[in-house]
Amino acid sequence: MRKIIVLSMITLDGVIQAPGAPEEDTSGGFNYGGWVASYFDEVYGKVMEKQMKPADLLLGRKTFEIFAHYWPEHENGWPGINDVIKYVMSKTMKKSDWKNSVFLKSLADIERLKNSKGFDIQVHGSGELIQLLLKNDLVDELWLKIHPLTLGKGKKLFDNGTIPAAFTLIESSVTPSGVIIANYRRAGEVKSGTVGS
Repeated sequence: MRKIIVLSMITLDGVIQAPGAPEEDTSGGFNYGGWVASYFDEVYGKVMEKQMKPADLLLGRKTFEIFAHYWPEHENGWPGINDVIKYVMSKTMKKSDWKNSVFLKSLADIERLKNSKGFDIQVHGSGELIQLLLKNDLVDELWLKIHPLTLGKGKKLFDNGTIPAAFTLIESSVTPSGVIIANYRRAGEVKSGTVGS
């Protein structure tokens, strides 16, 4: 079985929309695109480099289109990205010129993929796809970069049917600019009780 790992840049109020550039995703009138730029430093860059290890990718259509436009010509920034398999969840797209792209149409396709052999599977961006994965308990790890700002509006990481689930912190650090890097592994059911008893 392969692990599905969600990697997200997130604000304190849970926004994940358009972290990389102003024009990345302006849907819903979002005008804070590129909010990660002022926090990117050498430590952040080393974390990113470490996390960009060989892994197959599972992407939503919008993120796939952004990646397919950029990465084929910029592989030096993410060595091997053009060689890994890019699984794309889309009901409308059926093909791409970006090599090693495979199109999925249903939750059952994702479940079959997870139960196959191969590299771990990383999910970048892809807000709607992440909602589907969280709702169906298909996320094995969350690798979060929590930025010290709130945006008030925008697409959220935890929204639309996320199930109750416990996670265990497996690695953490803080960058000089105050970004908390926190990697979590799925750890069973939520436990409740009374504090102090």
